[in-house]
Amino acid sequence: MHSRRKFLQSTIGVTAGVSLLPSHVIAGLGHKAPSDKLNIAGIGVGGMGYNNLKRMENENIVALCDVDWKYANRNSFREWSLASKYKDFRIMFEAQKDIDAVVIATPDHTHALPALMAIREGIHVYLQKPLTHTVYESRVLTETAKKYGVATQMGNQGNSGEGIRQICEWIWAGKIGDITHVDAWTNRPIWPQGLERPRKEMRIPKTLDWDLFIGPAPYRPYNDIYHPWNWRGWWDFGTGALGDMACHILDPVFKALKLKYPESVQGTSTPVNSQSAPNAEMVVYEFPARDNLPKVAMPPLKVTWYDGGLMPPRPDELKDGEQMGDRDGGCIFHGTKGKLMCGTYGKNPTLLPLSEMSHFEAPEKKIRRIIDGVAGHEQDWIRACKESPDNRVEASSNFNYAGPLNEMVVMGVLAVRLQSLKRKLKWDGPNMRFSNIGSRDEIRIMTKNEFEIVNGDPRFNKDYASLPARQMAEQWIRHDYRSGWEQI
Repeated sequence: MHSRRKFLQSTIGVTAGVSLLPSHVIAGLGHKAPSDKLNIAGIGVGGMGYNNLKRMENENIVALCDVDWKYANRNSFREWSLASKYKDFRIMFEAQKDIDAVVIATPDHTHALPALMAIREGIHVYLQKPLTHTVYESRVLTETAKKYGVATQMGNQGNSGEGIRQICEWIWAGKIGDITHVDAWTNRPIWPQGLERPRKEMRIPKTLDWDLFIGPAPYRPYNDIYHPWNWRGWWDFGTGALGDMACHILDPVFKALKLKYPESVQGTSTPVNSQSAPNAEMVVYEFPARDNLPKVAMPPLKVTWYDGGLMPPRPDELKDGEQMGDRDGGCIFHGTKGKLMCGTYGKNPTLLPLSEMSHFEAPEKKIRRIIDGVAGHEQDWIRACKESPDNRVEASSNFNYAGPLNEMVVMGVLAVRLQSLKRKLKWDGPNMRFSNIGSRDEIRIMTKNEFEIVNGDPRFNKDYASLPARQMAEQWIRHDYRSGWEQI
């Protein structure tokens, strides 16, 4: 059977100018016509994947894949009981040839490979944030999605909301002048972090395929501290609070200020070890000047990220008791003519002081609006899936946008892990490397942190490892996958 990719390539010439491919064009391939309903598969369907699929249930949910069938049976397996069920996405792609589109909501370390496999088969991809675990994986997905012409979307739903559009339009209209600094923060983590690997090995639940959960990461014994849900704080599986929330909170910053690669990044945090993300961190990105817009310049920019309870200085324009951002976080744009504040997901933007909004005149709306805003994030992707690749209006957070955004986010994770170098790390974006880490540089990472009281006196037992900095940076930028898994 021809792959959908080869078929689309052979039919592009006859579909020019057509927004939707007609049913007869794909007759005989066993696929639903894109102008009808999509056949959608879900990979990682026990948590957020279920929520995504619920917003797509007007399509055909034909396959469900999860390494933990008990977890998936809480909702997805019951909801779409007629869908084929799998534990291994590789087997699903091989066995089931009627899949038009896939939703991926696995832990971070297993985002890139199933997405890449789907794209190569011409399957449209909705991939949860952060887009990938590493910078290199983001670059690969961006370039491969462009090559194969599939419709893509990252699951940073605020990108479809009204708030991010207002922020862009207000800034581009020069309402707060030229912006030189942005503060951003989140209340995460709300899961355990700053942990050492548990010594106890537990019995693997019968319903969980632990080897498939580990996937391309280095193998480790099972412990319920990793799954379900708590995987996000472990370096092998997740990207901590920054990876979890920066794709939401820095999204309006990245879009409104026309960002791409930072020039440098520097991280600091509570104690960081070799296994788990720290409990709190601060990351400073510096960006070069960008091309000016008609009503606002784009000078060099500093973006400062805070998490784990750390907060930026409170603006003088906020009155006592007024909320900074919202309960989950937010960001503040510092301009030469004023300040703009929003909550998480770019929600509820406002000028500061808040009294400025009483006489504010909003500029003309110039950015395409998404039907139902944040709630329509999935449906906007489905619309894009059904349009011809020839003249498709890409989904709001398609990989051409989301890939560079995610590169910036996970590069900040690297800065935290490399902080013992005690320097501002210079970033060579096109080549995905730090240009000022030498071959003899070493990083010092904590491997043990124990404390006890002995005869009334404190006893600290800390161990550290010295590791080659350049080699570790290269490995964290581009992982080697475990034997038996396709290397990206």
